[in-house]
Amino acid sequence: MFISKKHLSRRTLLRGAGTAIALPLLDSMIPAHTALAQTAANPAPRMGYIYIPHGATMAYWTPEKTGKDFAFTPILKPLEDYRKLITIISGLANAPVGPEEGEDSGGAQNHERAAAAFLTAAHPVAGDRAFVGKSIDQVMADELGQDTPLPSVELAIEPSNNTCGDVNFTCSYRSSLSWKTPSLALPMENNPQLVFERLFGDGTTDTERRERRRQSASLLDSIREDVASLNLKLPSADQVRLNEYLEEVREIERRVALIDARLSAESLEVPDAPAGIPSGFENHINLMFDLQVLAYKSDITRISSLMMAGEGSNVRYPRSGVNEGFHNASHHSNEQKNKDQFAVLNNYHISVLKGFFDKLAATPDGDGSLLDHSMILYGSSMSDANEHNFDPLPILLVGGASGMLEGGRHLKVADHTPLANLYLGLMDKFGIHRESFGNSTGRLEV
Repeated sequence: MFISKKHLSRRTLLRGAGTAIALPLLDSMIPAHTALAQTAANPAPRMGYIYIPHGATMAYWTPEKTGKDFAFTPILKPLEDYRKLITIISGLANAPVGPEEGEDSGGAQNHERAAAAFLTAAHPVAGDRAFVGKSIDQVMADELGQDTPLPSVELAIEPSNNTCGDVNFTCSYRSSLSWKTPSLALPMENNPQLVFERLFGDGTTDTERRERRRQSASLLDSIREDVASLNLKLPSADQVRLNEYLEEVREIERRVALIDARLSAESLEVPDAPAGIPSGFENHINLMFDLQVLAYKSDITRISSLMMAGEGSNVRYPRSGVNEGFHNASHHSNEQKNKDQFAVLNNYHISVLKGFFDKLAATPDGDGSLLDHSMILYGSSMSDANEHNFDPLPILLVGGASGMLEGGRHLKVADHTPLANLYLGLMDKFGIHRESFGNSTGRLEV
């Protein structure tokens, strides 16, 4: 590598093992006169968040009785086989979906905030720049995801570029549930092939993926000498930047090693990569569920989020028996026949969701199944989409969470209890203690 004492080329590469990696932008690259200055038997629990927009026909969602002696409602009937692992929570609200005092942006504009407010329990600010709050999945990923190759995975069924709405709000509010910071949304990936490659490495077959991972590890080893040599010739400010970059490389190396160690286990069979996006909603979402199960099973990640549909989506579900588009059907105009029709769609989504639970329950994990050692939260940020309201919400928890969650219950909390209170309680179960989160007013123990 040739390095000028006065100016380092922006195209300078760190080389090793026949490959090369680009450098970060350093001051030395700027010309002088430029004006720029657990155990096997008791594995770690997994946490999943699944979002469905547009609320539900709440009369067909909410059981009449509370406690353990409740009857499954028409919408929730498909989950009856999992009674012992289900907790239905009634009375929760997510006020940040609506306008704040002084804002004239309620009604239909609540759609613009609903998805972004679901896991943040914070109010998405209007304007062309996003600002909402850090989401609970990312709080948990920061605490629990550092021992896994991927701290979290973010999945979707519909592409984000089809989910933009009101021009007064940034499209990222509709496009993502997961917020790394109040202004940084994580992309939700809807292509199963890309998800697969992120989880298991690029390559079509397991052999090819292992070779790609081996080459990545060799690259990370081989560039170290080049980094050290370059570091000696840089000014102090660039040395700091380069050392920070090296730490990032080391973190990548650590995660590559974690992936390889987990995928080298003889008991784990990783199938060939899927080819693109399947046709049909059921084929698509079932493949995404399969990927989540594989990610949990291999302990590549313990935290996941999934958008079953985009906010405002008017997709049709032919196998539901309802011909009306999803969003249109949610606007029932207070006619009972339309409410009944929307309840059929709600029931259909639950029946599809049951397929995920079936896969988790059929996958051995420690002294039980993945479902025994997972906690999945399913719900919406809206209640009655015809009214664009956010109180009370359809929310349920499924799974045993490694013994941390007692199922078989319908809990009725005080009316208007913030959804954020539940999130504080869930974080407590995972050993993550916060005094507040979002618009919380206390903590809800479940």
